[in-house]
Amino acid sequence: MPRGRYSLHDPHDHSLLAEEHFQCAPGPSGWRYVSQVTTPSGDHAGSVDLALDELGRPIRLELHAASWQVRGAALDGVTWVRTDPTGTHATEGNVRAHAFTGTSPAFLIATTRLLRLTPSASATRVRLVAFTDPVLAPRTVDQSWALIAREAHATDNGPLAVDEYQVTALDTGEQHTVHIAGDVVLAAPGIELEHLETPPSASS
Repeated sequence: MPRGRYSLHDPHDHSLLAEEHFQCAPGPSGWRYVSQVTTPSGDHAGSVDLALDELGRPIRLELHAASWQVRGAALDGVTWVRTDPTGTHATEGNVRAHAFTGTSPAFLIATTRLLRLTPSASATRVRLVAFTDPVLAPRTVDQSWALIAREAHATDNGPLAVDEYQVTALDTGEQHTVHIAGDVVLAAPGIELEHLETPPSASS
């Protein structure tokens, strides 16, 4: 069960925005990720709880940021309920999309488990609903993912396979690279793995 800490940065000026203390593990039905997010000063800033089924589809998502909350799942595309800080105005949403995304590294892992790309495959298009901090506002995004390299790195626990993905935002054409080992993000724009207590779980 990998557990550790990511630092989350502004991808433009690289200022530290938050730290995400996480643990994740494969389970009998898929994969689960839970984390607590703190500000640079150490104050609680939110949490992530994401569970996937064996096909990589989100069967449960619960996000907290500031006083906002989102609960969602794959249902007729993806469906969610977003609650405001007072709890009096809950809004529902539904989009014909494949899954969710957001600032947490969990969503990058989730997308790779959904797409199950191989190095020889061409790029695959995916539609996601992104929840943007700090108010978890939903936005539909279209991306293209391609697995461009898979390399084995020697470690004390045997070889570790590291996948390099190229991700393209289809609305702007902007591209970036994501490096993932099993169910841990090693590097991505705005994300750095600061500490890892146990080795990543192998991707299924």
